[in-house]
Amino acid sequence: MLKSCKYCGRIHDINADCQMRPQRKKMRTRQKDIRSTHRWTLKSIEIRERDRFLCRLCLASGRINYTDIEVHHIVPLVEDEALAFDNDWLISLCAAHHKQADKGEITREVLHTMACDPIPPTPDPRTGVMAQDHRGR
Repeated sequence: MLKSCKYCGRIHDINADCQMRPQRKKMRTRQKDIRSTHRWTLKSIEIRERDRFLCRLCLASGRINYTDIEVHHIVPLVEDEALAFDNDWLISLCAAHHKQADKGEITREVLHTMACDPIPPTPDPRTGVMAQDHRGR
């Protein structure tokens, strides 16, 4: 079957590969390599658990937000790969705060202070017993 080619305007067989078709190349970067490892997957789960699957900035302003939670590198991987798996330099943020942090609208000092400061346990309103995570902490 023949078809008009959208790249060169000629008529080609439908299965023909036009030489004018642009080649797509995926750019592999060291940062993408780090984020695609099993080690990073486990670390991001650990950070989300540490932060109780909440956005730390929303929590600091008195809101409970557990939707679209992402793990943010306070110091970008491009600047210092050595901190890629350091808990003190990783924090859980909602998508909106993550974008603000990436733009520099939220300072690294604020994020780092929050990441180093654990979320205090809260008492269960029904029993008055302090809440614990699944590891008993």
